[in-house]
This record gives sequence, structure tokens and C-alpha cells, in this order.
Amino acid sequence: MDPTNTELYKLVLHDAPYVIAGYGVLWAALVVYVGMVLRRIMRLEKEVLILGESVERRNAE
Repeated sequence: MDPTNTELYKLVLHDAPYVIAGYGVLWAALVVYVGMVLRRIMRLEKEVLILGESVERRNAE
């Protein structure tokens, strides 16, 4: 193998755990963010449904 390639592979393999950890943290943060947004959307849908039922009851009276 070419000595230049060998040196590059050593550098890449040395830093690989940090790159993998960085991507792992990024993906974990993304999953948490999407979960929070979905929870908020579900809560808002429930509130809209309750408000719609309340308006229907008021209009019926």
C-alpha cells in the first residue's frame, strides 16, 4: 500500500470515534426534537377537538 494512503487511513481511523459520536449526538437530538414536536401537535389536536365540541354545544343551545 502507498505510504500516503497508510498515513491517511491512520488519521481517519484515529478520529473516527469522534465523528461517529458527533453524528450520534446529532441524530439523538433530532429524534428528541421530533418527539417533542409530535407531542405538541397531538396536544393541540386534542385542544382543537375540545374547542370544536364546545362550539357545537353552544350552537345547539
